[in-house]
Amino acid sequence: MVKNKKLNKKKRISPNTVALIGAFVITLGGFFILYNFISDKKLFAYDYMNEQIYNNNETEIYSVNTTEITTDEEENKTQNYQDIESYIGYLEIPKIKFRRGFYNIDSKLNTVEANIEIIKGSEMPDVTNGNLIIAGHSGTGWKAFFKDLYKLEVGDEAIVTYAGINYKYKITNIYKEKNTGTVSIKRNYDKTTLTLITCTKDDSSTQSIYIAELYTVE
Repeated sequence: MVKNKKLNKKKRISPNTVALIGAFVITLGGFFILYNFISDKKLFAYDYMNEQIYNNNETEIYSVNTTEITTDEEENKTQNYQDIESYIGYLEIPKIKFRRGFYNIDSKLNTVEANIEIIKGSEMPDVTNGNLIIAGHSGTGWKAFFKDLYKLEVGDEAIVTYAGINYKYKITNIYKEKNTGTVSIKRNYDKTTLTLITCTKDDSSTQSIYIAELYTVE
């Protein structure tokens, strides 16, 4: 019995160790929450500037008057805004209150790690019987732009704004496929379509595909 008591004492973790582990876990959790918060705010500001450029794509947001002296700080601001790449269009889904701009297909920002992504092989909405394919992350975190797509149903509306024109689609089909890196798009080739792709909610082994058909142009 004495040996067993000694053995049990050796196996116990001291309160100090427990407190240290707890503090580490709390600190780590706080770091991730703060990181997502900061990333989300940066994304909001960046998105705002992109939208300003999109709405004023024939003029610069900040112009420099050569008859006046400009401080270094103002010059840096002007340069930073000029470096921001503008969206070429917007995807809007009213049911889930989603609205986000997208970049040219060849842009380095056209990636799911930075934004929603236009998949190579896509056609813009102005191509008759073409298919605009857009992918995005789901789940959690600042780049989970498609996290609410699972709420969509057949008949829901999606709007693509491109070249100043609104292309309105209605979802006609929703299906899943294994997450293998490729997707089979099942659509009517006699229709102009929009395809949205994201990971299935609570199932990272599959992808959900949303097919929508154009029904009006405004």
